[in-house]
Amino acid sequence: MPASATTLISKCTIYPDQKSAIQTLKLSVSDLPMLSCHYIQKGVLLISPPYSIDDLLVSLKHSLSVALTHFPALAGRLITDDDGYVHILCNDAGVEFVHAKAKHLAISNIYSPSILDVPNSFKEFFTYDKTISYSGHYNPLAAVQVTELVDGVFIGCTVNHAVTDGTSFWHFFNTFAEINKGVKKISKSPDFTRDTVFNSTAVLRVPSGGPKVTFADDEPLRERVFHFSREAILSLKQKTNGGGVHNGFPESKEIMGKQGNDNWETVNGIANGFANRTDEISSFQSLCAQLWRSVTRARKLDSSKTSTFRMAVNCRHRLTPKMDAYYFGNAIQSIPTVAQVGDILSRDQRWCADLLHQNVVAHDDAKVRRGIEDWEKAPRLFPLGNFDGASVTMGSSPRFPMYDNDFGWGKPLAVRSGIANKFDGKISAFPGREGNGSVDLEVVLAPETMAGLENDMEFMQYVTPIVT
Repeated sequence: MPASATTLISKCTIYPDQKSAIQTLKLSVSDLPMLSCHYIQKGVLLISPPYSIDDLLVSLKHSLSVALTHFPALAGRLITDDDGYVHILCNDAGVEFVHAKAKHLAISNIYSPSILDVPNSFKEFFTYDKTISYSGHYNPLAAVQVTELVDGVFIGCTVNHAVTDGTSFWHFFNTFAEINKGVKKISKSPDFTRDTVFNSTAVLRVPSGGPKVTFADDEPLRERVFHFSREAILSLKQKTNGGGVHNGFPESKEIMGKQGNDNWETVNGIANGFANRTDEISSFQSLCAQLWRSVTRARKLDSSKTSTFRMAVNCRHRLTPKMDAYYFGNAIQSIPTVAQVGDILSRDQRWCADLLHQNVVAHDDAKVRRGIEDWEKAPRLFPLGNFDGASVTMGSSPRFPMYDNDFGWGKPLAVRSGIANKFDGKISAFPGREGNGSVDLEVVLAPETMAGLENDMEFMQYVTPIVT
């Protein structure tokens, strides 16, 4: 594959189409810990549009301006008041828009079944690499980069993580696409309410000079996307639950996914009649358990060592009463599941999966509120990273609507991320392009661990070729 050499063509600031009616938005207990994290970087690979790049850029700039009218927080800046509270000042300062070219790269150079590791080219399709969210005090809170390829285009979006979580990110991104396609009235408006349990009088004291990331962001890593078809995942789930076909439940009502990162009512548009069950281990929990076992085995850790599997969960639907599904901001918490390496490897698949399952089910309204209270007693930044060499951190969700965006000429070929928040053991879950319960895992590991995972047949038997 050719070496990447993305060329910057132009850069400008895009302002909201209309002035913001919101003055300020105070950062919450869930927002503040993210000030030490990198900006989120996610984007979509598309075939070339049926019109010129100049027309595309004009259209995207206009659509972004209109989208910012609906999401004025993203066009603002962070401010810290005299009492130490951090707010989003919705001052219409605008976001960055970048046009770049990688005209020596064709889609087949960076995306095909024969390409195993994620090409470094994708890292050049985003701006604000390794930018800390705290820098939103003087940097734009969002940026869009449009990169031309020989036969395609990549639209990369970078957003401050103290302002959005994955739910809010994809709501904005998909609205941006919806507007570009020509929709006059957006389908779902964001909720900027700040009267929630996450609002707090606690003050986070930031180190002098601003926070730093809590992990080494220059260590050698390999990154690969493993694809799992619906059939492979259902087979894994059946193995985990150890009995009849999906424990006798109709396949159309199978619990698909990380229950913490979606609503409880629907799965890919299908009614989820068993969302409140607590005795069945879900497909995604089964997949996570298999990954935990196989990565732990590949690391060749001492059996007495402790390993932690962290899952980020959406708290919007876990609270009583529920928060608005389109609440704009962070409404997430991290669930750690801890076990000894010897137990992870010597016990069966169900044992690991059940640990994860029980932790997810137990994370209810009371647990969310206790997490908030614990943070208020000792306000702190989120310790992202793999500090003991034995941790796995699962982010994003296969239920995020990553392919539910059409800028006007068809849905994306692939979703990819940038260099942000990558460390040994960081996993991100995406829906598979074909939908129907398929999943892609973006796996980031030390090179020797990745090699071990690729040779782990217990894991690899479920990996299926990507659909192009």
